[in-house]
Amino acid sequence: MVFTDRVDAGRQLAARLQDLRGEPVVVLGLPRGGVPVAAEVARVLEAPLDVIVVRKLGVPFQPELGLGAVGEDGVRVLNPAVIWHAGVSDDDLAAVDAQERAEVDRRAKRYRGDRTRVPLSGQIAIVVDDGIATGSTAVAACRIARAFGAARVVLAVPVAPEGWEDRIGAEADVLISVDTPPLFGAISQFYEDFSQTSDEDVIACLAATNPRVGHRKGTR
Repeated sequence: MVFTDRVDAGRQLAARLQDLRGEPVVVLGLPRGGVPVAAEVARVLEAPLDVIVVRKLGVPFQPELGLGAVGEDGVRVLNPAVIWHAGVSDDDLAAVDAQERAEVDRRAKRYRGDRTRVPLSGQIAIVVDDGIATGSTAVAACRIARAFGAARVVLAVPVAPEGWEDRIGAEADVLISVDTPPLFGAISQFYEDFSQTSDEDVIACLAATNPRVGHRKGTR
């Protein structure tokens, strides 16, 4: 299956989540690419939309290779096997960690502006991304949702590799993917349009989905 773009992917994903319509749901998009997908889910379910900011920790000399992820509320998920095989030192890990935590803080302030975080206590948190690759960022996001008091966590994506459930484990109560193709190279191969999502796109999605909540201009 190939999705036209993230909006199309969000509509198809929302169709798999119709049973949650009318439930106490908060939809949480992973910036940047997961937010347009999540916006469609929130629109269909008539639920509030928020971001859950997570950053991949890349191996210093090979940043596309993820050794873990960090997110809001001090959450960190590490892949010891990657760290060991890549020979990443404690100092290297600390440097990457500090850099990405600063970016988590910057993005959270940039995206929300004057908004407060949508309360998750007692709610069903639907964590949405545009796809699953290693799963480390999704795991971190699920942990953050629980840390903020979510009663249940649903991890929902348009596409994920076969066996992705084993990568996520018990971090989410429910796992939903529109497609789990046997040949999985990269998330982008399942989209006709996988162009980059900007900070402005994220802010626009939040404003359109939560129109009664303003955003402070110029926040950096």
